Amino acid sequence: MPFINWPQWDIVTVFTSLLDITIVAYVIYRILLLIKGTRAVQLIKGIVVLLIALNISDLLSLNTIQWILNQIWAVVFVALAVIFQPELRRALEQLGRGQFFLPSTSVGLVADDAVRLIDELTKAMVACAKTKTGALVVLERETGLNDYIETGVQLDAIVSEAFLSNVFVVNTPLHDGAAIIRGNRVVAAACFLPLSDNPYISTSLGTRHRAAIGITEVSDAVALVVSEETGIISIARDGKLVRYLEEKHLRETLSDILLTKSDSITPFWKKGGNKNEKK
Repeated sequence: MPFINWPQWDIVTVFTSLLDITIVAYVIYRILLLIKGTRAVQLIKGIVVLLIALNISDLLSLNTIQWILNQIWAVVFVALAVIFQPELRRALEQLGRGQFFLPSTSVGLVADDAVRLIDELTKAMVACAKTKTGALVVLERETGLNDYIETGVQLDAIVSEAFLSNVFVVNTPLHDGAAIIRGNRVVAAACFLPLSDNPYISTSLGTRHRAAIGITEVSDAVALVVSEETGIISIARDGKLVRYLEEKHLRETLSDILLTKSDSITPFWKKGGNKNEKK
């Protein structure tokens, strides 16, 4: 049997190589945790799609498409610093506070009981409507809302009618701003949301409604609004606002979104005539 000359590994070289790989892997892991739950995830998916399209066009010799994609890449690389500015700022802040390498404490995205969530949300919105208590509740979906959660007061409370009704009581610390729900828990309240700059929104709608529309323009979130002046319940999704929701319609809409995960809210939108106001 011939003698095999196995490579002579230097123990120091092996140790430094393993240490190098471990550090790089952990840094990549922390970066992934950092962008998890933010809009950067969707942007990265878009970049991956562009990469795939570029490779396919190169493989099939689609010269025109390849030229267009190359021009797009030139713009993308210039814009990356602007697009990922919130994530870069958060990474530098965590690095400065020494928290970048600490274990993550992010909350899970899965709702434990969607039926109970629908029931509690519906009862809370109806209760606020009866007392004309202004309310703004945002349901996080695929697009993470960490950027907006950080602007408010961090919470970790199970969604309930009593809790939400107390959050929006007038002149309390958490009354202004939005409550954001992830899964079946309220993760933050008094959050600042981006206002829609759509010029076609009715002038009768105030800041609360414009914030509800604004957050659905930049994410796939769903926003529930109760008007402080009229007590009207509204729901915003995909940059559109539907008003004059009664308890039954609100429950059906939430069931359609949270249980069936349909891409459309509910067919009853077409039944409301001129009561349904979109952007």
